[in-house]
Amino acid sequence: MKEIFQILRRRWKLTVSLLFGLFIFSVGVGVSGAYVLAYTSTEEFCTGCHEMTYNLAEYKGTIHDTNRTGVRAICTNCHVPHEPGPLVWAKIKASKDVFYTYISPSIDTPAKFEAKRATMAHRVWKDMIESDSHQCRSCHRADKMSVDLQSEKAQKRHAKAKEDGKTCIECHFGIAHHEPEGPGPSELFGKAAAKTN
Repeated sequence: MKEIFQILRRRWKLTVSLLFGLFIFSVGVGVSGAYVLAYTSTEEFCTGCHEMTYNLAEYKGTIHDTNRTGVRAICTNCHVPHEPGPLVWAKIKASKDVFYTYISPSIDTPAKFEAKRATMAHRVWKDMIESDSHQCRSCHRADKMSVDLQSEKAQKRHAKAKEDGKTCIECHFGIAHHEPEGPGPSELFGKAAAKTN
């Protein structure tokens, strides 16, 4: 009986040691992962590649960069989901940009960037329409907007957009970056466009 107790005692110590080691490893992975997500969500990281300086230059001076309140929206506020799961998935999908930036450069000059501007914008517009402009709504909440402070024109347009089931990006595009040539998001991907097709 004494031998059985000693075996169980040794296994118990091993089990506790393994569980403690697993706990420490998990905490390390969690903290490291949080650090990586936070670092890769900074404006400095997003604009660290010279290809992104093309976008940065046109963003500077827009209402999302400089305004009377000093509240700024940086790249990740508009281009990345804010919930943990979708955020991680978006970061994984964005890792392909490393391929297009360094291995097979396709936007490494202003001319190449301009040639792909419409394709890149269409991808963002489509994602935003599919998410009902979730990134916009994380800062701009319709239930907190003071309609009385909006111009009469804005009040009418917002009411019409709500009536038509439109989402923010269908009207508010090209507000932080230059618009590409061609149709806007509503004509390409909007709910109104989908009804007529």
